[in-house]
Amino acid sequence: MNRALVSLAAAVITLTWASSVRAQTADEVVEKHLAALGGRAALSKVTTQVSSGTVSISAQGADFGGPITISRKAPNKARTYMTLDLSAMGGSEMVVDQRCDGKTAYASNSLQGDREITGGQLQTMLNASFPSPLLAYKDAGAKVELQGPDKVGGRAAVVLLYTPKAGPATRMFFDAETFLLARAVTKVDVPEAGGEIEQTSDLGDYRAVDGIKVPFSVTVSSPTQTVAITLSKVEINATLDDAMFSRPVVK
Repeated sequence: MNRALVSLAAAVITLTWASSVRAQTADEVVEKHLAALGGRAALSKVTTQVSSGTVSISAQGADFGGPITISRKAPNKARTYMTLDLSAMGGSEMVVDQRCDGKTAYASNSLQGDREITGGQLQTMLNASFPSPLLAYKDAGAKVELQGPDKVGGRAAVVLLYTPKAGPATRMFFDAETFLLARAVTKVDVPEAGGEIEQTSDLGDYRAVDGIKVPFSVTVSSPTQTVAITLSKVEINATLDDAMFSRPVVK
């Protein structure tokens, strides 16, 4: 096959793949994604998830990390607890405890104190419906739009724009073969960084846990820092008290 024919064949393959992507609707992509995670029936039975592992943070030229536990409870309760080793920076350790009870949120930092999470940051946390914001997005007043093909890590991806009823939109990149979420890009309000910044989350190492696919590797990057989370254990439908997601009452 000469060079001209090779180029023509490549163009035909590219155009055929692009046409197949355009032929899909946003809802078809959503359904393929939910099926890849385990299916609507299985996902609807998931009420909680407790994930544990390690976190590595790079920020302002410093690298530190430690153990992390992430607890989720439907529909949008979440708690992240981590103990960070600061010895490489001349310190000891820092404990960070961030909670969202589905209405309000706060963050506790053993070195910097406590603060309420409000505004865009709070709305982003409230929009993070568990086990997937796409499971009942129409009921929540959100919408999805097909944005076409792209690539993530050299692999073909299908992109959806997810726009919640309130708060920032998110571009979701689904692997074109597996339909698992490979990347999510959104803008978040970070007062400490001076305002709104773009945040990219790369997900991988999906494993089946009780019939549900869970990413065991998540890297969140922004202009201010990179946070890499590697999970070692995930428990589905553990009993979680609502009180663990609320701000502790000071007596």
